[in-house]
Amino acid sequence: MGTNHDLQNKRPSSQKAESHDTAASHTNGNSSHLPVRILLVEDHTLVREALASLLSLDKNIHIIGETGNGTEAVQLIASLQPAIVLLDLSLPGLHGTDIIRQVKARFPDIKCLVLTVHMSEPIVRAALQAGAAGYLLKEASHAELKTAIYSVAQGKMYLSPMITDKVLSGYLGNPASAPSESNPWHRLSDREREALKLVAEGATSKEIAKQLCISIRTVEKHRASLMSKLNLKSTAALTAYAIKHELVSSADVLRLDLLQEDNL
Repeated sequence: MGTNHDLQNKRPSSQKAESHDTAASHTNGNSSHLPVRILLVEDHTLVREALASLLSLDKNIHIIGETGNGTEAVQLIASLQPAIVLLDLSLPGLHGTDIIRQVKARFPDIKCLVLTVHMSEPIVRAALQAGAAGYLLKEASHAELKTAIYSVAQGKMYLSPMITDKVLSGYLGNPASAPSESNPWHRLSDREREALKLVAEGATSKEIAKQLCISIRTVEKHRASLMSKLNLKSTAALTAYAIKHELVSSADVLRLDLLQEDNL
């Protein structure tokens, strides 16, 4: 993806990188963590731009880049090396949980802070198991968002108060609800989840092969493996399963169907 300077010159529509003065003085005693270098990953442009504008008002927060695509996010993380990746979970290209898992494996010093509308226990648990350092709901206030960012920057875990009880009940109060390998969802590989997301988005085998840089034959193997592991018999069933596990939203699927109809 090139350097931050390259990104400033090219500025493709799906991603932006900004440059700020990093010599600001710090007054809270945590100057080793400041300014906090953040990459924004959010597929809704209006939300992403609003977040960038809001956070840029704080001299101790430096927005070094932004994108609305999960695959591009991984590339930007590698090239920009942010301190924190502030990301949603439902993203085109690559799901947020898979981004977190890759960051944890490749760049253990980079922290991932989830900012999302999803608050169901399995989704929260999956993100935390993947390695998220924090989980915040989009209905949070500006003050809570800043608190979460500074907490994560200092190596602390931050959980939105609204989901803390869900996490505690899942891990402590109800051991039976803890993740189980008997759940087929947990047996899917990262690549199978990527393929499942693309299938649900309506991509053809040829399109999936091109996006994942694999052969069409391999795509068909992934599709067959998904149906076998999940005990599903059709693409429609795979799509419903992807929606249930929030790899895609029903609204996204409906929008794609309408776009396809318009192109007929």
